[in-house]
Parts: sequence; structure tokens; C-alpha cells
Amino acid sequence: MTNILVCIKRVPDTSGDVQLSEDGMTIDARHLGHTLSAHEECAIAIAAELAASSDGMATALSLGAGDAQEQLRHAVALGCGAAILLEAEPDSFGPADVAQAIAAVVRDRKESGAGFDLILLGTDAADTGDFQVAVRLAYQLNLPVLTGIVTVGIDGDTVTARGTGPDGTEVYELPMPAVIAIQEGGVEPRYPSIPGRMRAKRTEIETLPPAVSPRGSGRVRLTLPPAHPGTVKVLGEDATAAPALVDVLSELGVVSK
Repeated sequence: MTNILVCIKRVPDTSGDVQLSEDGMTIDARHLGHTLSAHEECAIAIAAELAASSDGMATALSLGAGDAQEQLRHAVALGCGAAILLEAEPDSFGPADVAQAIAAVVRDRKESGAGFDLILLGTDAADTGDFQVAVRLAYQLNLPVLTGIVTVGIDGDTVTARGTGPDGTEVYELPMPAVIAIQEGGVEPRYPSIPGRMRAKRTEIETLPPAVSPRGSGRVRLTLPPAHPGTVKVLGEDATAAPALVDVLSELGVVSK
């Protein structure tokens, strides 16, 4: 039986036009939807599969405002059996604060006899890209940690994890409990089934205050990369554009004259 904690974050949907807040500290999400990072979608898929194959349970955890219940219920619909919300204003928590808050939950569960054998996170969050929480959490708990992992398997008390390194696929083995940061690309994210959606609606989300006082991220500001310049060439109008279009397709090697 393997019990897994998978940590997720409600983030703005950055597939649209991204704007920053006036102080440059966060993404202005007033006109954006919210979702999960692609890395965390994969982490949920791995956690649900591993827990199901060992008669264990995957628990989703998020630190955020009450709106984060939406993402937690999504995780339950995808296969997690329980959900925990550390209700707080997420913008006031830096990576070190988040790691300490999660570590406090993990320690509490261990003391109560309901500890976690494996803790999964996304490699980074889509909004801040800090790449820090997994490593900081492992140091808080004095556990082994891996980052940039795409697949995870369990054999007894040993985790086998695969990631991509500069020379190709890298394979690691480490004892549980452990912390692993998941990167997208190794598994297909799950899609919620109708029974999963029904279960998510019925699931009671455990809501707790974080056990730490946040110190903040120390971030100076976020910046947006410059927009890539683009040009448009009008080939013509109506049928008069046909010869020019053929020339372009010939240059691309799509057709031959």
C-alpha cells in the first residue's frame, strides 16, 4: 500500500495574452481563467496510477485561496482520494514558505500514523517558475529528492524514476519516503470520467490554516519577454494571388512547379 501526496497550485491560464500586475510582482489574472500547470497534471496521473496499483491512496494538496478548491476537485476527479487546502493568500507565500507549510502537514500526518510514502510535485508552477519548492521541501523533511522526472515506478520500498539528462534517459533508484518533481512528457494527463466528477462533487475538502507565517518570496519583479516581431505579406486578392501562392509553396518544398 503506497500513500502519495501530490502538491498542486491554482495558476492563471497562460495560453492567452499574459499581462503583469501594476507592481510587476504577479500575473494579472482578472481576465484569465485558472488551471493547473502541465507538470502537475502529469504528477496527478502518476500519483493516481501508483496509488491504485498498490491499494493505496493519492491525496491532493494546495496552498491558496478558497478558489483553489476547483483545482483540488479536479484532482479528485482524476483519481485522487482526498484533498487538503491550506487556505491562505498565495501571493504572500514564497517558495520557502510553501515548502515549510507542506512539510508541516507531512510531519503531522506521520505523527498521526497516516504518513505519505511518496510526495510528488510539478517541476515548477506556470505562473512564477520558481523551480524551488520540491528541493526545499525535501531539505525540510530530510528526504531524498529528484527533479525533472517523467516516469515513476514502485517496487516494494524502492522508487525507480526516469528523467531526461544531457546524454539521454537517466534512471534513478531511491528508497521511500522521497520527494520527486515531475516534468511533463512521460505520461499522458488524465481526463475526468463521469464517476470521477461525481466523486469530486461529494468529496469533503479538508481545509487548514498554514502552520507558518509567510516571509514572502523576495522577488523583485516579473518581466515579460519582448514580443516576437511579425510581418505579413499580402500575396494578392482573389484569383490574382494564386501564382504568388504557388511560388511560396514551391520555396517551402510543399509543391513543385
